[in-house]
Amino acid sequence: MISPAQNFAAQLLASFTKAGVTQVFLAPGARSQALAIAAGQLAEANKIDLHVRLDERSMGFQALGSAIGSGEPAIVITTSGTAVANLHPAVLEAHHSGVPMILLTADRPHELRGVGASQTTNQVGIFADAVRECVDVPAPNGNDGEGIEAAQLAANAIAVALGFDGDQPGPVQLNLAFREPLSATEPNAAQLNPIVHLPQRSQWRPEFVQLDSKIPTVVLAGANAGEAAVELAESWGWPLFAEPSSGARYGSNAIVGYRRMLDEQSQLAQEIGRVVVFGKPTLSRSVIRLLFNSKIEVVVVRSQQMGHFDVSRRATHIVDEVSVDDEVDFHWLEQWRAADEVAQQNSAPAGELNRASLVRAVWAASENDDRIVLGASRLIREAELWAPAKPVAVFANRGLAGIDGTIATATGIAQVNQEGTTRVLLGDLTLLHDASSLVVDHSEPELNIQLVVGNDNGGTIFESLEMAKTLSQKTFTKLFKTPQQVDLWHLAQAYGWQYLRVENQDELQQALVATGRVLVDVRL
Repeated sequence: MISPAQNFAAQLLASFTKAGVTQVFLAPGARSQALAIAAGQLAEANKIDLHVRLDERSMGFQALGSAIGSGEPAIVITTSGTAVANLHPAVLEAHHSGVPMILLTADRPHELRGVGASQTTNQVGIFADAVRECVDVPAPNGNDGEGIEAAQLAANAIAVALGFDGDQPGPVQLNLAFREPLSATEPNAAQLNPIVHLPQRSQWRPEFVQLDSKIPTVVLAGANAGEAAVELAESWGWPLFAEPSSGARYGSNAIVGYRRMLDEQSQLAQEIGRVVVFGKPTLSRSVIRLLFNSKIEVVVVRSQQMGHFDVSRRATHIVDEVSVDDEVDFHWLEQWRAADEVAQQNSAPAGELNRASLVRAVWAASENDDRIVLGASRLIREAELWAPAKPVAVFANRGLAGIDGTIATATGIAQVNQEGTTRVLLGDLTLLHDASSLVVDHSEPELNIQLVVGNDNGGTIFESLEMAKTLSQKTFTKLFKTPQQVDLWHLAQAYGWQYLRVENQDELQQALVATGRVLVDVRL
């Protein structure tokens, strides 16, 4: 049986593989069966890593994690209808954090749209401006030239997803219409050898600014700031305020206790005259207040990954590189270092099991081959306070800073970085929000991944906000804290994870060296 759908799907997937894309994520469905068969053929030939998930929401975040961990576009295959809509949370995060993803969304042919056909909705534009490009591909009919068209589609999707045109990387949608017969066993995608030409990356012309060296300056490194923030701070002798997921919380200029000094409006904090911003800072109000302070100059260094950042609309310069006009007085840096040392000495007492000691223990246990993934809960803000300056890989979904998909994202990161251990530091509600991602695909290699759950029975993150002071305790608990009574031991057992309950520091140390898939229930 000849199936134009199968021929086109095989050519398309083979083209992606020929161009070097290897991570493919699939949720089963009828309309997408040709894509699934082609992906299966490539996986059997060891040309791709194929990950099959039960639901599209979880799959979307796992693909997101894979792309974060590898820098390679992740291909996502879905059937039509609500399957596509379930990708939306992960697509939004990828959009705002500059993560390359390629969405292959199967669809009905044009004649079956808008007439009430089953499992059919308007998938063109369903993600609005959250995708870099949406291409509505008509149903193939077997004409000559469709193989060349498939190769061109793949090359263009890769280039746009990776930002070859100079724009921010991000998700791309190929909406693929298919007519019956929806699949066949031939051609075998693994035996095809399409010709794929990726376009050249656009020429990058950086913009520079030269700053007055006499203004007391700090470097603020938000999410995904990277080593460029460290290099600038150390080049000009400026204190570095680096969030945990910045990729810049290390080196001799890192001031770990910056948030406490800003919260307390220390003398040094009041002397800040300029902030140079990298990445996307999101964690603390005291940091954001710096950017709105009319007495402080704001300079933003562009982040291709995190996109435009100028929340106060006050940036005097938005540039690619920074230099200064004269030598910098390192006395400013020494003052911050001395104050930081005092702040660390006056921090939480040792020996107690609390959020501070939990953060420090996770950082102490993590070395060069390990990774830390932070959920959008109270613990990432505790990490901003307590995590030491250490060159360990730390990830977090800070594009939209949503609670969703933390386990799935971490699983994707672990799958493309199988050396060492991936430790996920998250709250109990963040765990429950993504509990369906605990499903284990036993056909894939075992992962070393620890879900380190700071279990405080609910959303204590809201206790620091205004409504906690104005509402009655009963109302606050119902509307915001939302305590749950889920037995995490039974949850771990149901999904096949090892369960470890932790009630003191010694038990925590032992738990953090466990291997395999482990749920560590830390009672706070």
